[in-house]
Amino acid sequence: MPELPEVETIKRGLEKRILAKKINRVEINTDRMVKKPSPKRFKEEVEGKNFTQVIRRGKYLILVLSSGKKIVIHLRMTGQLIYGRRDTKSRVSFLLSNGKYLNLNDKRHLGEIRLVENWEKVPGIAKMGMEPLEDSFTLKVFGEMLNKKKARIKPLLMNQEFLAGVGNIYAQEALFKARIRPERHAHRLKRDEVKALFSEIKKVLKKAIDYKGSSFSSYVDAQGKRGSFHSRLQVYGRGGEPCIKCKTPLEFIRLAGRGTSFCPKCQK
Repeated sequence: MPELPEVETIKRGLEKRILAKKINRVEINTDRMVKKPSPKRFKEEVEGKNFTQVIRRGKYLILVLSSGKKIVIHLRMTGQLIYGRRDTKSRVSFLLSNGKYLNLNDKRHLGEIRLVENWEKVPGIAKMGMEPLEDSFTLKVFGEMLNKKKARIKPLLMNQEFLAGVGNIYAQEALFKARIRPERHAHRLKRDEVKALFSEIKKVLKKAIDYKGSSFSSYVDAQGKRGSFHSRLQVYGRGGEPCIKCKTPLEFIRLAGRGTSFCPKCQK
């Protein structure tokens, strides 16, 4: 599933290409992708409007229309949002006033698109946690958040009601760089460990955005191009391979049902 860096990359790409563009036509090829309202009403309320703003919240994209309503998109596992030529395999396509298309693709039909008045009340967003790259997310705030939680640190970081946008990839990478084992209990982390983790979460997310995200299977940016950060990952997907720091074989376990790689020597 695209995480914060991937969705932020798509957002930035769309900002450069669709703002102020009029939506001349909406083509809905898979009705079940449209969760609200009905496909017919969705078309009626979107056609003829302009895109005025693109917002990212966690792993969601919000496309603001000139009518004041918002298109909310969750790409889930295999979703793509690509600007360019018409894609005959797209689930939903928007024909823009410049002749270009915005295509919502999804091989597995798991993504969702909605038209709403208030995007902050959308299920999945309403109870979402803090944005880790916002200024309001400070070391002090992070420490207070952890002190209240007895959960294991890696599943906690992936909990979208705790922290927005962090998933399996970047939780593993941040914990490795902070030298913290993924199964540690959050409230038992020492002050210096909390400080290190706070710093590494921000660093790894920013660096991943710089490299336009990690492409393993279906993720591409708004131009259909793959990201390149996956080649720089240090633990994710490397279970059994030598640690890049100490050469000890990385261990692979499952935490909360998700595969997790870590170094038994470097991470304490």
